Amino acid sequence: MKIAILGCGWLGMELGKRLRKENHEVRGSVTSMEKMTEVRSAGVVPYSIKVFEKGIQGDIRSFLSGSNLLIINIPPGLRKNPEINFVKKIKNLIPYIEKAHIPKLIFTSSTSVYEDTEAFPVYDENANNDNSNNIAVQLRNAELLLLNNENFNASVIRFGGLIGENRHPIMYLSGRTGIKNPKAPINLVHQEDCIAAIFKLIDQSKDNSVWNVVYPEHPSKEKYYSRIAKERDLEIPEFDYSESSKGKKISSIKLKQELKFQFSRTIW
Repeated sequence: MKIAILGCGWLGMELGKRLRKENHEVRGSVTSMEKMTEVRSAGVVPYSIKVFEKGIQGDIRSFLSGSNLLIINIPPGLRKNPEINFVKKIKNLIPYIEKAHIPKLIFTSSTSVYEDTEAFPVYDENANNDNSNNIAVQLRNAELLLLNNENFNASVIRFGGLIGENRHPIMYLSGRTGIKNPKAPINLVHQEDCIAAIFKLIDQSKDNSVWNVVYPEHPSKEKYYSRIAKERDLEIPEFDYSESSKGKKISSIKLKQELKFQFSRTIW
């Protein structure tokens, strides 16, 4: 299969390596020339492509040409810059996807679409989204642009917080003070399970579908990060208990039941 990965960052790069091992022909995009060599050394054909609100920089036509599958894995960047119009960026991609006649795509989204509340609700893919939060609204609108397009079949995969080799939230939480929502459940998923879930979606025939991918254990933020800090001999974070915690639990039951998915890597 010819697969294009738009966004070869921490997750996309490793995904590209795994797809090459399965003998797929893979193209991968990066936003800096420095990463072109790394992508090429993994056996992935590198492209320098940047997606902006006003258009796309780079040879997007060649990147998409002849692909059987497109995986869109570009970070919204909304936490750092809430003024970004991420929906416009995705909208700019669609004409190129249509002209390339790509039959199928997978869009990596986030469980940020669901609302945090004091009740810690359990959300599956049928739950309402958070209409009061800019990040949630933009992510959901971007999802809908792809899911509602009749020119290709789209799957949306909503990841929880990503962890893996050399990547864990405790590395920047350690030693910090005033961390809010200490009682809130965590919703994390290991890189290995992210990649395994994408492979499942590549093989499955369900179209225009949404999937949550979160490890099915949800200890509180204070319990989890305190334990991880101790295990790694790091300074334990200090939490803010002055306000009631808000949070949620994300269910991946659909993924486990319908695609027979089994999580292989614990969050501990």
